Amino acid sequence: MAHGGALDEARRRWPNAPEPWIDLSTGINPVAYPVPEIDAAAWTRLPLASEERALREAAAARYGAKSADCIVAAPGTQALIQILPRLVAPGSRRGCAAPAAEPLQEGARPHVAVLSPTYAEHAAAWRREGHDLREVASLADTRGADAVVVVNPNNPTGRLIAADALAEWAVSLAQRGGLLVVDEAFMDVAEAGASVVPSLPPSTIVLRSFGKMYGLAGVRLGFAVAEPALAGRLRGMLGPWAVSGPALAIGTAALNDGAWLEAARSRLAADTARLDALLAGAGCEIVGGTNLYRLAACAKAPDRPGAHNALTLANRLGEHGILVRRFTYERSWLRFGIPGGAEAWQRLERALHA
Repeated sequence: MAHGGALDEARRRWPNAPEPWIDLSTGINPVAYPVPEIDAAAWTRLPLASEERALREAAAARYGAKSADCIVAAPGTQALIQILPRLVAPGSRRGCAAPAAEPLQEGARPHVAVLSPTYAEHAAAWRREGHDLREVASLADTRGADAVVVVNPNNPTGRLIAADALAEWAVSLAQRGGLLVVDEAFMDVAEAGASVVPSLPPSTIVLRSFGKMYGLAGVRLGFAVAEPALAGRLRGMLGPWAVSGPALAIGTAALNDGAWLEAARSRLAADTARLDALLAGAGCEIVGGTNLYRLAACAKAPDRPGAHNALTLANRLGEHGILVRRFTYERSWLRFGIPGGAEAWQRLERALHA
């Protein structure tokens, strides 16, 4: 399965590209939160329950959850994606919220719908656990599903479904014991009021990424938000000491730093407008994205001067040491992360117009 950030592969493919590489293939903030000084003890002892609680309290306050009891801290949201399918029993049509499971007919499997195209690991995780998986284009197409997965804002298109619409769908699912999973990995740069966390619907799990907005993907930290009983189940599935001591310290400091977050949002908004103009000048059409990445369509058969074929442009950028994300299901698309710093911007502009 292809992912962004594969710099080892890029170096093999373009061995003569200049270093350092500029990785625009992910949606990670290029200006990271400044890592605070970490007590040496955080590296040598097991993480403390009080430290984990402090992180969950900071996450609850930042994301608008009712309490820390609704927060699950994990070593990245990917770890949560791997275990969520286990909440729906393979032999039951009922999800985690049902008081009693309704048995399936012999040989049947729970029906799971994933709004697609989107982050491919969701569908892969549910299939791996033996569920009947359908990838659908709209919420209306998920009717009858036992579990529904929505990435909101969507990756890579940036499609944003209103929180009220998701809440209405969650209520319908809950009435028959279903489960709604809302992956809000890029919600930190979305408009105010877009998250479903503050008015968390029943039978809903919301995923929030730390590394993307705070530019610290290597810390491996992410969160699930759910009703306390369900959150407790997820914490039990992860087991003790799921998050490292240094990650607890870094995450708590960053989530409590509202001034840094607001400054980062303002900078990213300005940089997004700059990137849109740069790509448009190179003949690309912006067709979606968020303030952490832009989705551009590059015509397969250019109809105007300066337009690029997506494969040709990706290869040209690779030769200049700039990695962007391609998509097998839509070969005219390229996803561009936000450049970080003057040199990165200059190299991108030169490569686009080479």
